[in-house]
Amino acid sequence: MSINAQELHELHWMMEMLHTIDVGLVVLDRDFKIQIWNGFMENHSGYKPAEVKDKLLFSLFDEIDEEWFKNKAESVALLKNKAFTIWEQRQYLFKFDNYRPITGTAENMYQNTTFIPLLSVTGEVSHLCILIYDVTDNAMNKQMLEKLIAASKD
Repeated sequence: MSINAQELHELHWMMEMLHTIDVGLVVLDRDFKIQIWNGFMENHSGYKPAEVKDKLLFSLFDEIDEEWFKNKAESVALLKNKAFTIWEQRQYLFKFDNYRPITGTAENMYQNTTFIPLLSVTGEVSHLCILIYDVTDNAMNKQMLEKLIAASKD
């Protein structure tokens, strides 16, 4: 299979984009070993992509409820459909420190996540993509609004 120069350039900038977007991107194989780890994940975890490659997710992040995660991943694979979590259900998947000065009252980052099945050429789910969105600002604003509403009723 030959890749021409134009396709190689397009692949390069697509990979650069995925590495630098301000959203966490993790790809796991079916054994929950990390295959892709982008810059967002590196910046917030302190782990470089080469350090986590082929490592079991749960061995690096003990805050992840392994049973819950495996059940979520299995449903995504079985249904071949996306699944989501929001911070109101589970504050975070990865326990990252909050780094935003505006929402400095939050100790940890609030996260929404998307679980995406990745299909092989045979149509089987071979990998799981996880997108991690930092929604700390939204979460803190909503909590503050709820406190103000509650205080106004007193």
